[in-house]
Amino acid sequence: MNGLIGKKIGMTSIFDAEGKYIAVTVVEATPNVVTQVKTVDSDGYNSVQLAFGEAKEKNTSNQMMGHFKKAGTTPKRKVAEFRDFAISKSLGDTIAIDEVFTEGDKIRAVGTSKGKGFQGVVKRHGFSGVGESTHGQHNRLRAPGSIGASAYPSKVFKGLRMAGRMGNDKVTVKNLRIAKLLPEKNLILVKGAIPGHNGSFVVLEK
Repeated sequence: MNGLIGKKIGMTSIFDAEGKYIAVTVVEATPNVVTQVKTVDSDGYNSVQLAFGEAKEKNTSNQMMGHFKKAGTTPKRKVAEFRDFAISKSLGDTIAIDEVFTEGDKIRAVGTSKGKGFQGVVKRHGFSGVGESTHGQHNRLRAPGSIGASAYPSKVFKGLRMAGRMGNDKVTVKNLRIAKLLPEKNLILVKGAIPGHNGSFVVLEK
């Protein structure tokens, strides 16, 4: 599976070839560096590890510093592995966006969704709340309601939808399309929305 690591810049809109006004997400993907090549003989499967984004040495562990030094590159912030990479590359090589993607390609994007903190059941699971404003209801409009039975089974089942931390999860969005490529600026314009806040890392897979 081919792919690249990039950084989500934000959203904008463009006119496509048919003159339609479409929303796109702008992803900056400067040339990724190959930091490891795995083969069936050495690791049991074929894959290529790519690295993206400059990092400071003081924020990089000694183990990772040795890893990047072996590839002959500077410390990077994000690494990702792509199994069965179709493009033949060696350790230390770089991969540009036009080597992997072309306009119109169907891709999927993997990112970390925006964190929303501790949320109640109405926002987190779409509950409607109690709803009644009469009959003595007080302070119940967004409450979860009953969460269990009485004497039997005398417990709350695991997995019950309740309030809790929302967002900040790994999310994959499939069936996206590349609307436009700007290789000279290292920009990929993807039709639709990609998970994550502006400035977050995203992995595009083809």
